[in-house]
Amino acid sequence: MPIQVTEKAIAAIRTAGAKRETPPKGLRVGIRGGGCTGFSYLFEWADVEARPEDRVLSFDSGAVNVFIDPKSFTLLDGSTLDFASTLMASGFKWVNPNVKSTCSCGESVQF
Repeated sequence: MPIQVTEKAIAAIRTAGAKRETPPKGLRVGIRGGGCTGFSYLFEWADVEARPEDRVLSFDSGAVNVFIDPKSFTLLDGSTLDFASTLMASGFKWVNPNVKSTCSCGESVQF
């Protein structure tokens, strides 16, 4: 199953990227080791083009790009990246069917 990115998340990437002094080439998302349950989600701006091995999801005719490394793509396969706003916070949120458990803060996951 492919990775989905909601319209809210695309808009949030576009808006945040436009605020940077140098527009990013994309948003790199992925999974990295760490956190209280073993892994955490990665979100960082990519100031260079995607790596040859990356999966690239392009939106808005290439104006918004999401880069995912192959190992992370496997762990994110079938997931949806959303952007949620509540009274307490706003930010990106993964709905990931591959996760076995999460920590109480929701920042770290276990596969």
